[in-house]
Amino acid sequence: MKQNITMGFAAVLFLVSCSNKEKMLDSLADYNNAKEAKGYHFGDKLDLPKEVTENAESVTISFGDKETTDLTIDPKFFTLGDNAVTFNIKTKGGEVLNQDATINVFTKTPEQNIPYTIVADYPHDPKNFIEGFVVEGNTVYESDGMKGASQLIKYTLGSDVPRIVAKQPAEIFSEGCAIVGDKVYQLTYQNKIGFIYDKNTLKKISEFPLPGVIGEGWGLTYDGKNLIATDGSKNLYFLDVNNPSKVVKTMAVGGNSTIYNQLNELEYHNGLIYANVWHEPVILKINPVNGEVIGKFDFSQLTKENDKGDSEHVLNGIAFKGDHMLVTGKNWEKIYEVTFK
Repeated sequence: MKQNITMGFAAVLFLVSCSNKEKMLDSLADYNNAKEAKGYHFGDKLDLPKEVTENAESVTISFGDKETTDLTIDPKFFTLGDNAVTFNIKTKGGEVLNQDATINVFTKTPEQNIPYTIVADYPHDPKNFIEGFVVEGNTVYESDGMKGASQLIKYTLGSDVPRIVAKQPAEIFSEGCAIVGDKVYQLTYQNKIGFIYDKNTLKKISEFPLPGVIGEGWGLTYDGKNLIATDGSKNLYFLDVNNPSKVVKTMAVGGNSTIYNQLNELEYHNGLIYANVWHEPVILKINPVNGEVIGKFDFSQLTKENDKGDSEHVLNGIAFKGDHMLVTGKNWEKIYEVTFK
């Protein structure tokens, strides 16, 4: 009889324990789901539900190889945009519960929609699947992708006939490019290497392995000190210009209510970074100090006029001619010159 009572009591404790665990995890899931769309800002405190706080001995958040007991959204720990984390709860009963979640961190100031005016257009070879686009004076340096068709070309703005063509081997898929002094740096998509050319002749000088953290090469620009690369994520990678295989720092990009992943073609101009988002007809204006998106250009109409119904013929070219922006896209027939304030 005593044995039956003991077993029954143990069963009750087990059921109560399971019930408490489920309540803790369910309430935490509901809380995280409710906060995911609204998001947080740096400095905000996570106000976890009482079902968690009243039954937890401790709560930590792990993010990659980092872990913290501080429930404040600290930029030392979190980045702008989406953060994949795990909540680790040690209950007062000594059990450890884990729950994965996404914590979105947004900027406090909404990004400005920037009006612009088209003041000129120039021909662009529609055969070119443009991946990188830089202009110096009246000279265009363009990196075109696709295996078997990748190339780096140089031509005069206003002409779609190249002055110099550097063809790539068939297995190479070229991506973003940037000018540093008398050299052109060029990324590749999945070949894990980059190239350095003589700017005047487009003769290849050398090549370098992409940093291991960069899964794919996408966009590239130069801020006067470092190369800046994208890999299709929310991150900007600042690379040592003398050793492009070395990442100097990584910066996430974020807006006031939007997660900007798939950052692609880049341009640095007058202390700001401009980036397009793959498969989106927008160009972002980014503060290079903190990754905050402070402005946005909407090129929906130009994209519609130039994609000819092909979803891959996306906006993908940003350069500057003085203070005027030049924009184009993959297989577009034109380059547009726009002014803005």
